[in-house]
This record gives sequence, C-alpha cells and structure tokens, in this order.
Amino acid sequence: MEKKMLAIGKFKEGDGNLEKFMKFFQSDEGMEMRKSVAYVEKTIAGILPDKSGIMFKVHVYNEQGMKDLVSGRNPVMKPVYDEVIDHIKLYELTEVDI
Repeated sequence: MEKKMLAIGKFKEGDGNLEKFMKFFQSDEGMEMRKSVAYVEKTIAGILPDKSGIMFKVHVYNEQGMKDLVSGRNPVMKPVYDEVIDHIKLYELTEVDI
C-alpha cells in the first residue's frame, strides 16, 4: 500500500554536504536505493533556503525500507549518511478535507 510521507533532513556542519548528498542521491546506486522504497517519479524534493537541509515528499510502498533509509540503517546509504547527515525526521502525511 502506498503511503505519503515527508522526510526532513539536516546536514552536519561543514561545506559541500548538500552537493555530496545530491551527487549520491542522483547516482545510479542512489536511484536504485530510492526505487526500492518509494516511487521516485512521484517524489517532490526541496532544499532549505540556507542549504542546511533537505525535504522530500515521497510516495512510499516499502515503509520499513524508508525507515531504514532515513535512520541511517540502509547499507547503501550508510556511508553518505554518516558523512553528511545530522538527522532526518519522517512524517506520515494525510489529506485534510476543507
């Protein structure tokens, strides 16, 4: 079952973390990892104005895989996570009728 989620991550202090993160996320290895948990073509990405972090609205079909990814337990992402990510928080999104 597909679930909409929001991931908000903060980078560690230092220069170039956004670039390192995006280089990995857009690589073939990063794309395969992302495809294993969510529909990449539905992902909406954003960067915090001061470039200190990222936001992704994702359509997840592998919830445990997504939790592993954002917590640093995914073996493919772990080296990049350990190098550039301070933390990532994950939220479930629900539509509000207005």
